[in-house]
Amino acid sequence: MLRKIVKIDQDKCDGCGLCVPSCAEGAIKIVGGKAVLSAENLCDGLGACLGECPRGAITVEEREADEFDEAAVERHLVAEGKPVPGHHHAAPAPAQHHHHGGGCPGSRAMSFARPQAAAASEPTGSRQSQLAQWPVQLHLVSTSAPYFQGADLLITADCVPVAYAGYHEDFLKGRAVVMGCPKLDDNQFYQQKLTELFIRSDIKSVTVLKMEVPCCGGIAAAARQAVAASGKQIPYNEVTIGIQGQIKK
Repeated sequence: MLRKIVKIDQDKCDGCGLCVPSCAEGAIKIVGGKAVLSAENLCDGLGACLGECPRGAITVEEREADEFDEAAVERHLVAEGKPVPGHHHAAPAPAQHHHHGGGCPGSRAMSFARPQAAAASEPTGSRQSQLAQWPVQLHLVSTSAPYFQGADLLITADCVPVAYAGYHEDFLKGRAVVMGCPKLDDNQFYQQKLTELFIRSDIKSVTVLKMEVPCCGGIAAAARQAVAASGKQIPYNEVTIGIQGQIKK
């Protein structure tokens, strides 16, 4: 049928993922570092995702497409373990967590069991911080700071140190670090600042630590683009942390 449906310009899309949580029907996903429609019948064509795209990669066009199917949306959301919007009637699948509210998976309230208290034989008290610089916020650091010269750089989404218990020993130790939130900050600024940092400093390697929520992909996209824009061959690695603190494979 002829109807309005979302169109995603793959040349403009940088894979930041900000459009994913804004689609209540779950019609958009990130594949190969780009946003794509999961299926035509999941998109209602209303364009709620347009305002979330910082690259202007999403528009609404009128073309021949499969009819929007609310029942298919319900099945899709239930299969993904996501809440069904109020205008649908299917109950969400049982989950291990308690969810309150919908919208962005990165801001949805959840609760899960706390780990058991450490045994009496285990060491307690203050542990040694592995932070060797200040500041750490990407907005505040100087791209010519001496601690970046010849450094292995850790780019950290700022929720990671709270979620991952071994952050200091497993990732921060021996590295320079910058932190930011791709959901709340200007990801285009991040890309520009990191590009300048890579050009001005002799960075030996880059490790990006991000959370599993879709919007967190923006910080990795900014880092990848900055490495490419610097014209340097810098070893690059991404690690994704789950919301319960596990390293995702």
